[in-house]
Amino acid sequence: MVSESALLKHPCYNEEAHHHFARMHVAVAPKCNIRCNYCNPKFDCVNESRPGVVSEVLSPEEASDRVSRTMAQLPNLSVVGIAGPGDPLANAEATFRTFRNLASLDPDLHLCLSTNGLMLPDYVEEIKELGIRHVTVTMNAIDPKIGARIYSNIFYQGEVYRDEAAAALLIERQLLGIEMLAKAGVLCKVNSVHIPEVNGEHLREVTRKVKELGAFSHNIMPLILSPGSFFEKKGFRVPTNEESIEVQRASAEIMPVMRHCRQCRADAVGMLGGDLSQTPEMMPAERYFDKSARDEIQQQLLSRMKQRHDEPKGDWGGAVRVAVATRGSGEINQHFGHAKEFLVYEVNGLGESRLIGVRKVQAYCNGTAECGEDGDGGARVFSETVQMLKDCALLLCSGIGKAPASKLQYAGIMPIVCKGEIDTQLKKNVKYLNYFAQ
Repeated sequence: MVSESALLKHPCYNEEAHHHFARMHVAVAPKCNIRCNYCNPKFDCVNESRPGVVSEVLSPEEASDRVSRTMAQLPNLSVVGIAGPGDPLANAEATFRTFRNLASLDPDLHLCLSTNGLMLPDYVEEIKELGIRHVTVTMNAIDPKIGARIYSNIFYQGEVYRDEAAAALLIERQLLGIEMLAKAGVLCKVNSVHIPEVNGEHLREVTRKVKELGAFSHNIMPLILSPGSFFEKKGFRVPTNEESIEVQRASAEIMPVMRHCRQCRADAVGMLGGDLSQTPEMMPAERYFDKSARDEIQQQLLSRMKQRHDEPKGDWGGAVRVAVATRGSGEINQHFGHAKEFLVYEVNGLGESRLIGVRKVQAYCNGTAECGEDGDGGARVFSETVQMLKDCALLLCSGIGKAPASKLQYAGIMPIVCKGEIDTQLKKNVKYLNYFAQ
């Protein structure tokens, strides 16, 4: 049985929480024991959001110190996880030493672990004993033939396995680990990378199997082609927005699917969609936080959160897609020209809404002219943004310039300037939604 408290403040396990609570990844695990064809962890760009990317590997003690300082600066920090840049359980000593240090900082801090699952069965008991409440397992296939196209090799107990033998062993260990976590009462989320022409259709079967074993939710992420990776060199493509939505929908018929993932760096800090890891001024000199003040602020955030349970059951046949610019807090509070991402919702004629995904874009307003009028570069970025949002009938934002507003309307996207809660504004503008649905 899933504990309500284990979900409330985790921004990755609770869609509503991601509007209010922050997370932090500490990069203490450099070694990896499998080789994925879509991965190249040696490539790092500070502007890139991709699993495995870090700018610095920390010692367990450095990680604990950095978390303490961040807790002093970010009172809404509720979760600290280890997600790389390699696999945490291939660096078990450093990983668990870090978790022990973190547990001593604040017993109310949620501890989270992300792993490929190869070594998971060996450490479930230790995970439970340390009070790690959440474990994410990245699993891309349950068929070794498909897995052999995704993994080039794995290293296990001193031996290298390749092709189907490697995939079969990895899958066996992943499934066993997920089952053991469920029996131990540890909340398990499964991540899968959607690779067109490889595992898109197959991911429904992955969902079915992991639900059977006790996983809580499934996060299906679009492939990111890492520079220098095997898939990038061989010309593999990323899925379209529509392909991603359809794959997620198929799995959502079986179990809850996460749709607000940002595919974070392994050193990400802050709220989802607002990574502060590359912001030096975020690190204060003071390393001591006020626990009572943190607890009070987090309780206030909890009281503001809407408790969501089942997805609305209305008719979605004529639903309209709406893009929303937000900086968090569950509100429309971002200027169109400053947005680096948009949340995309489906809204039906009753005003019921559901999140279907996150679209990342490049903010094109440079502050020197009206947004959208900053030369060829701005025009190119604006065109890319329109292309990314072309399936949306409406765009809700806190502000927009006249020129981009006119261009959006010409492209068939109606911009509406408003502020306030996302849900409230979606319902308020239902008259526009009904108009475009006709």
